[in-house]
Amino acid sequence: MPSSPAVSASRTKTLGRFIRFGIVGTAGLLWDISIVYALTPVIGLIAATLVAYLVAATMNWITNRLWTFRDAGNSEHPVLQWLRFLSANSLGFLLNRGTVYLLFWLNPMFIEHKFLALAAGSLAGLFANFNLSQKLVFRERAPDSLLELAEISTGMIDPECPESAVATANKESVAPVSRP
Repeated sequence: MPSSPAVSASRTKTLGRFIRFGIVGTAGLLWDISIVYALTPVIGLIAATLVAYLVAATMNWITNRLWTFRDAGNSEHPVLQWLRFLSANSLGFLLNRGTVYLLFWLNPMFIEHKFLALAAGSLAGLFANFNLSQKLVFRERAPDSLLELAEISTGMIDPECPESAVATANKESVAPVSRP
């Protein structure tokens, strides 16, 4: 079944964004690795990985805002968007750092070669971070309410067309009444 030109254009746009997101993530990984190696002797491995994540995530947000999603989601205050970026990517953070710490725990080789664990963690969080960033952070318009944000997060409504959920709900609530 052939897809419509609009669907094809949307997929192309999403693929382009995903590739740019991956490039930004690779740069973030380099920030992450550099900071972990620089700070580990000063503050220890665990603290260094946490600081490095925060710095890399902030650099990724800035670059994604300016490049990957330059055509979406720049209408709101940058600090609020940065906080939502960190919040939305918390699942990716758990996947990322969970993988890193698991590898540190499973095999001491990963403590010696931290970059391997950090790269594996980065890949573990990639898809979750892209999807959450696209749905919750870099949007044409910000959610109107906390309820709308929750509905978007769970996939109950389309992030760019929340009115579609209202229209669907109205159609379902006005069921035809059958008369005997």
